[in-house]
This record gives sequence, C-alpha cells and structure tokens, in this order.
Amino acid sequence: MNYCSHCGSAQLILTVPEGDTIPRCVCSECHTIHYQNPKIVTGCLPEWEDKILLCKRAIEPRYGLWTLPAGFMENNETVSQGAVRESWEEARANLEQLSLYVMISLPYISQVYMMFRAQLCDLTFAPGPESLEVRLFTQDEIPWEKIAFPVIQRTLTYYFQDRATGQFPLHVSEINR
Repeated sequence: MNYCSHCGSAQLILTVPEGDTIPRCVCSECHTIHYQNPKIVTGCLPEWEDKILLCKRAIEPRYGLWTLPAGFMENNETVSQGAVRESWEEARANLEQLSLYVMISLPYISQVYMMFRAQLCDLTFAPGPESLEVRLFTQDEIPWEKIAFPVIQRTLTYYFQDRATGQFPLHVSEINR
C-alpha cells in the first residue's frame, strides 16, 4: 500500500495500533488504520444426474485447465449470490437448490473458498468470457491431471466420496503449503 485511501497521504507506517495485536498500515497524517483481510472465493459444484459441470479456463492463472465455476465475491452480495453470479459468468449455468458444501481456508494466500452444491435447471449452459469450454463429466471422465487448483481437486474428491454414501455433510478444511 503506497497511499492512504482516506486522505491520499503517502505517509503510511507499519505499526501495531493501540488495542490491536497485529501490525497494520496506518496513515501518520489522518491515523486511518488500513486493514487487509482475506478474500472470499465462492462458486458452485453444478450437478446434472450423475454428472458435474466443469469449465476450462480462458484466463490466467491456470489457463486451459479445468475448474468449477467460482470467483471472488463482490461488495454488496451474499456468498450464495456470488456463487450464482460466478456460475453464470463462467458457464452461463442456471442453478437452483444451492447448499453450502465446502469451506476451505488457504491462509498462505489469504483466501477462503466457499463452494455450494447446486442443481442445473437445464442444459443450456455455455462458455462465458472466462471459459474456453464447459462440459458435463461423469466421475470416470474427470480430467484429474488437468484440474486447475488444489481446492477444486479437494472439492471434487469430497463430492465423489460423499456421493457413494448419499450423505453430503459440510466439509471444513484448510490447505497449507
């Protein structure tokens, strides 16, 4: 951070504010404390019968690899609204019956993934601007060696394990480097 977003000053110092325990960027002019918090990534695991919908990425990072539709939450939206929006942006997928399914913390990059199970309403999905291709996969067709991110690999693993039992509990975990 180079400038205070409150007053525009370049006089930022890294210090532990009074009453806090963590170093923060503080403006020495207006004394505004600039908190840096984790980003929330939200998305869906879209289901159709015994298949799930994956997107082939048309953007970096991990261009050309497969993922579930997901992305960063926007201000003024709920986690589920963000998941629906991202699924529409990336896969033009119409979804219903969202249920929070996976929450995975990635402290090494300050992100928290919140993934929902969701039912596809129809088969009119198509690639959005961030996807090269979208398609339904059975468990045996999943391109495991071409999955873009460890958190997506873990989400898919949970899903197929749970599908075998018919029980889909909320999974809370973390991935550390």
